[in-house]
Amino acid sequence: MSPRGSFVARRLLLGAAQTVAVVLLVFALTEALPGDAAVALAGDQPDPARIAAIRETLHLDRPAHERLADWAYGLAHGDFGTSLISGRPVAQYLTDGFGPTLLLAGLTLVLLVPIGFGLGVLAARHEGRPADRLISSATLAVYAVPEFALGVLLVTVFALRLGWLPPTAVGHGTDLLAQPAVLVLPVLVLLSRPVCSIARLVRAGMAEALSAQYTVHATRHGIGGARVRYTHALPNALAPAVQQLARTVDWLLCGVIVVEALFVIPGLGTVLLNAVAERDVPVVQGLAVVFGVLTVVLNLGADLVAHRLTPRTGVTA
Repeated sequence: MSPRGSFVARRLLLGAAQTVAVVLLVFALTEALPGDAAVALAGDQPDPARIAAIRETLHLDRPAHERLADWAYGLAHGDFGTSLISGRPVAQYLTDGFGPTLLLAGLTLVLLVPIGFGLGVLAARHEGRPADRLISSATLAVYAVPEFALGVLLVTVFALRLGWLPPTAVGHGTDLLAQPAVLVLPVLVLLSRPVCSIARLVRAGMAEALSAQYTVHATRHGIGGARVRYTHALPNALAPAVQQLARTVDWLLCGVIVVEALFVIPGLGTVLLNAVAERDVPVVQGLAVVFGVLTVVLNLGADLVAHRLTPRTGVTA
């Protein structure tokens, strides 16, 4: 098997092992949550006998290994289970919440790629000059601000004081495209840190490639500056940026809980928070598995793409 084929096979096997580990870890962590759905459903009547009856009805009194086997068998057949609180299929929760989260992630990614890569290339072209220092300082400053603090600041300025934009998505339902103004502040918050990371990675990679011997040699032989930058230097800066981009997509799809909570957007993050508050274990487990598998798949894809882009193709990883 070729070195590239061997690398792909190893990464695929590792991805499969990581997926199995995600399933086991999610079950173990949800088992460790204090209380359960029976306590939440008991409400104002937390009588031990009533709680025991509810647990029996919901099959929460069965041994953990039996519930794990049933759950894993269902996952293998595409069945994420049923909500203990509402009785709805967990897959329906995923379907309802995935739309707003995917919309936020998609809009952020569409803006992230040209802005992040553009700023990185611009800074590298003017390395050591005022433009480079301005971009580097600005990205470092913005990256240091937590998403929640930045969101509160943007809401205070643009929604409460200036009145230009709505502060939250309350009253707009799940059809966020019907009111595009609702998306402006959440997308700005989601863009803030990833743009800084991508720009700084591209800038560092481009600056290193532009100072390398082969680019200097190409310039001495009369090859145009634009061709040297975009044909020779930029591809060598893409590998770390692609891996960071994959981690960003993973974060956008799986880690937007703070932004969705702040702007009251009914996405997957909000669904997860509500499920944890209600001790709705099947919903928590289903969402956690989806998040975990997405992380494995995206990082696997990023590793394969980065391995393909690296100039040292003869070296196995």
